[in-house]
Amino acid sequence: MPVVPHWIAGATTGGAGRRTGDVYDPATGEVTKRVAFAEPSDVDAAVAAAKAAAPGWRDTSLARRTQILFAFRELLNASRDELAAIITAEHGKVLSDAAGEIARGQEVVEFACGIPHLLKGGFSENASTKIDVYSIRQPLGVVGIISPFNFPAMVPMWFFPIAIATGNTVVLKPSEKDPSAANFIAGLWKRAGLPDGVFNVVHGDKVAVDGLLDHPDVKSISFVGSTPIARYVYERGTAAGKRVQALGGAKNHMLVLPDADLDLAADAAVNAGFGSAGERCMAISALVAVEPVADELIAKIKERVATLRTGDGRRGCDMGPLVTGQHRDKVRSYVDAGEEAGAELVIDGRGVQPDVQDGVEAADGFWLGPTLFDKVSTDMSIYTDEIFGPVLSVVRVASYEEGLHLINSNAYGNGTAIFTNDGGAARRFQNEVEVGMIGINVPVPVPVAYYSFGGWKNSLFGDSHAHGTEGVHFFTRGKVVTGRWLDPSHGGLNLGFPQNA
Repeated sequence: MPVVPHWIAGATTGGAGRRTGDVYDPATGEVTKRVAFAEPSDVDAAVAAAKAAAPGWRDTSLARRTQILFAFRELLNASRDELAAIITAEHGKVLSDAAGEIARGQEVVEFACGIPHLLKGGFSENASTKIDVYSIRQPLGVVGIISPFNFPAMVPMWFFPIAIATGNTVVLKPSEKDPSAANFIAGLWKRAGLPDGVFNVVHGDKVAVDGLLDHPDVKSISFVGSTPIARYVYERGTAAGKRVQALGGAKNHMLVLPDADLDLAADAAVNAGFGSAGERCMAISALVAVEPVADELIAKIKERVATLRTGDGRRGCDMGPLVTGQHRDKVRSYVDAGEEAGAELVIDGRGVQPDVQDGVEAADGFWLGPTLFDKVSTDMSIYTDEIFGPVLSVVRVASYEEGLHLINSNAYGNGTAIFTNDGGAARRFQNEVEVGMIGINVPVPVPVAYYSFGGWKNSLFGDSHAHGTEGVHFFTRGKVVTGRWLDPSHGGLNLGFPQNA
């Protein structure tokens, strides 16, 4: 059985311990490989490698850093099909979805390629007599990234392109459920010319997480995951004196007003509710229907779900399996609970039959089909909890005001959407809703890379969102320099055209 190793100082290493975890093919239920689980000494080795590489990378010119970023971008483009296949084999999402997450991650790489402009400081000449004052931004040093299973390529790419571009060195701890994408990306960085030690990968469980949170040489932590773990990461990391951005869970609402285009809204509800089997922090899980649209909207959703094929993501299906059997069982338990609580089960995904091609049926895969509940009340667990699966709940309300109150009363504030043809209502909603990312007739409002990603309330711990300008500021510290030069220096003669170096 192959073992996914750590990547430290530009090379793979099995690590100090013998602890491993199983990695599944979710479409078959089979263990296809194992992943090394880091011991504290492995974390120490990765951080030491990053610390040793930090001074040289910090002092590498912006021109050279940008050349390496562009090279990485080209390699990632050339390898995207191979990387998508790796993601699908371990996560289960369909290939088109895997390719989509790579493309969205690539946007951050491209944003980071503009780092010379993003790091420009300010300058005030002769602020006092013969005294100039100017500002600069410098890297933190060694930074840690702890990423979730649902986007094994995109979420790490929210952070490490900017961290590397700004002169930091990185230790990435990916999810142990789908670890191979991180090692593949590490190989691309090496081929792009990134010095050894600038990008490192340690795999594992809580031992690796706590090792990064507690290590005195790790200056910051970037985390994406569930709210309880995000809170833990934030509290433990900040207690250790680190800068922390911890993005937590979500319960994203889609408010549909009576004037909305219901065909568009039904398409959006299916796409955002069941894409990637609902394993997205930006998935729509609560559809808030302002009456009298609920019956017609539900009928349109049923028509669309009936056309979906659930099966192996490598075979052209619309929705794949869930990531593990344990997670599938947890999501099924919410369906059971919703039924027991009295919600109307419109579409039951528990008995889904996976798509068969070439006479092959993956009966042991981690299957759960699209599931739709109606007449859901706000005290039911299918409404209150982040299920992280293909379960969509319809909550009926009498007015815009009631829907807005429902959304603002929720503990989470990650993403939301409104579907309407009334520009005034949409503008009012974007002003009044207490959520960090808002879609207007857009169900999954993930910002482009030059804006920042992040929510409000229990969806974010810390003050900084991911990527965009906030990401650049998170991975750098400001300095202000006040200088006086009485005797200008003379640089000598050089008639050649000035070059970047």
